[in-house]
Amino acid sequence: QVQVVESGGGSVQPGGYLRLTCSFSTYLGTASGFCMGWFRQAPEKEREGIAAIDSGDNRNTMYADSVKGRFTISRDNGEDILTLEMNSLKPEDTATYYCAAILCAGDLTFVMSATPDTGYWGQGTQVTVTS
Repeated sequence: QVQVVESGGGSVQPGGYLRLTCSFSTYLGTASGFCMGWFRQAPEKEREGIAAIDSGDNRNTMYADSVKGRFTISRDNGEDILTLEMNSLKPEDTATYYCAAILCAGDLTFVMSATPDTGYWGQGTQVTVTS
């Protein structure tokens, strides 16, 4: 069992910056064995994977084209924290953002396509980009 809590959402103007964090707690002592991902769901749209990072000390990452070059995913295994830094935000980035811990055996494509019945998910945090 892994508990997941997102934080850091809010409202920002186009071109602005936000930093989302996700904390994990588990009876295993650490969530470092899980791959992790960030997902978002805009109103009337399907949930999409936007960023993923490999487990342990592997630093392999994957990004959706829509956020590549603007968003950065990182993890701190010592603190069991996942971060998403979002630069140059656009109105189309407005969505509820979710993070998840997923067993992936190095397959980040699997993480990016994961659904809520796979792994452990937080309840989401709202990001609104508007002038």
